[in-house]
Amino acid sequence: MSTPRAQEQPNRSEERRPLVARGPRGPRRWRRTAAAAVLLVEMLERAAFFGVTSNLVLYLNSLNFNWEGEQASRATLLFLGASYLLSPVGGWLADVYLGRFLTISLSLVLYLAASGLLLTIITYDGRRSFCGEMPLSPLEPACPSSDCPGSWSSPYCATTLYLVLLLLALAASSVRSNLTSFGADQVMDLGRDATRRFFNWFYWSINLGAVLSLLVVAFIEQNISFLWGYGIIVGLVGLAFFIFLFATPVFITKPPTGSQVSSMLKLAFQNCCPWRPSRDSEGARLLPDQRSHPQGPSPQEDMANFQVLVKLLPVMVTLVPYWMVYFQMQSTYVLQGLHLHIPNIWTNPTNSSLALSAENSSYRIPEAWLLLANVVVVLVLVPVKDHLIDPLLLRCKLLPSALQKMALGMFFGFTSIIAAGVLEKERLRYIKDNHTVPQLIGKDLYYAAPLPIWWQIPQYLLIGISEIFASIEGLEFAYSEAPRSMQGAIMGIFFCLSGVGSLLGSGLVALLSLPGGWMHCPKDYGNINNCRMDFYFFLLAGIQAVTAVLFLWIAGHYERTRQNPASQSVSSRLRG
Repeated sequence: MSTPRAQEQPNRSEERRPLVARGPRGPRRWRRTAAAAVLLVEMLERAAFFGVTSNLVLYLNSLNFNWEGEQASRATLLFLGASYLLSPVGGWLADVYLGRFLTISLSLVLYLAASGLLLTIITYDGRRSFCGEMPLSPLEPACPSSDCPGSWSSPYCATTLYLVLLLLALAASSVRSNLTSFGADQVMDLGRDATRRFFNWFYWSINLGAVLSLLVVAFIEQNISFLWGYGIIVGLVGLAFFIFLFATPVFITKPPTGSQVSSMLKLAFQNCCPWRPSRDSEGARLLPDQRSHPQGPSPQEDMANFQVLVKLLPVMVTLVPYWMVYFQMQSTYVLQGLHLHIPNIWTNPTNSSLALSAENSSYRIPEAWLLLANVVVVLVLVPVKDHLIDPLLLRCKLLPSALQKMALGMFFGFTSIIAAGVLEKERLRYIKDNHTVPQLIGKDLYYAAPLPIWWQIPQYLLIGISEIFASIEGLEFAYSEAPRSMQGAIMGIFFCLSGVGSLLGSGLVALLSLPGGWMHCPKDYGNINNCRMDFYFFLLAGIQAVTAVLFLWIAGHYERTRQNPASQSVSSRLRG
């Protein structure tokens, strides 16, 4: 005679079995089709995202808004940080209420609405409706003295722009946190190797979207019109939404399974305050057959999950300074590039003598194209690493662990920020000697050093190499080491900590922009020639170096703990 426990067990397995879309050639073909649809949606969404971030500094710095350089850079860092920091919100909604499929669908709708609002604000009538009139002030040369009074009023249209960027960040973070796991769900039953390869190609799709955005959207924004550029962004989001809905029949969808956030917080509180009695202490001592609700995780499983989380968190937290360095690529690196000599792609010979007065007389290479150095490295090295380097090292039994690869990525990030600091120091030497070149970018005048912008390529290449080792391996580490019941939460925490790094970088810029700080450029009107951004870069390098040493110690402790036979048994059971 079967016990109640045995009778209920099949129902639990049926609950956890995903709904497989089957076609005439079997489920394996349809799962790969579903994974390909996810990769295409991710590529289009990332193309839209990079279309916003790549030239956000330039747009806020333009005559449309006339924000100062540090204000535009800080806004970009805040937007990037929020787009990662809000990731747990989307993950929580998917786990508790909506499921991943519905959360992604609604997030893409919000994405479409927010990008449409951003497009509206670009127009003159839209700015006047949402922000009111702005008294125009022409760009002027940098203030020659450090005694110039600074303007501490809120920048024009700040409230509206920050609100729209917040909505856009919420949509992007929700898509990111759920689409990653949703795509992995499509190939999970094909084996662990299929999951590993999915993450490689998922990251490859992200950078393919970046290439599309930088080559087309960034060029149009800088040289033709931000209106056309942001119109393309709206179209990309709309196409991604259409493809996601069109592929619905082949997707594996799972219902919401609940969130363990409250259980983790309760256990954390109990560990911090062991004298407080727990209502679950009696249930934790019961045998499995004595529990009244076998469908939910047991107290023992909750405690095991909490112990895994405690081990994973220090590893992920020590990556935060790396993210502080990484996000400079889309903020201060861009600001630095605007003040280096950018060559023209094409100049109209009839208007060449009026280069600074005639509109559309020349097209300059978009500064955002320097991001292509980072993207191309990822696009080339990911397939090489996936098909050649990793299999060769695996056969020779020399394949480093994920944590060792992450440490190597932190080293390359350190070298990138050092290269940026050295270049900035050399740029300021030309500025000090009054060797400047006035250059018109769009409709805005910048006073640049005569150094060619190509000198920025090494720092972009190095940050691209670091991304392959730190970011991709960190993503796979977070997914593979997390218990099956906490994969969504751990992925959300990983992306959230990435956002913390960006926000800390923004906070550091704000702190150094106070009077007397290295980034304080009074009356600079968008130029940074009175700032000491080289000191900022070197400070970030020092923070990265110190935390890299701490990361190596924590990673070594984690590896030793993981090799414990008892720990291996618990981890394998939790990962299913």
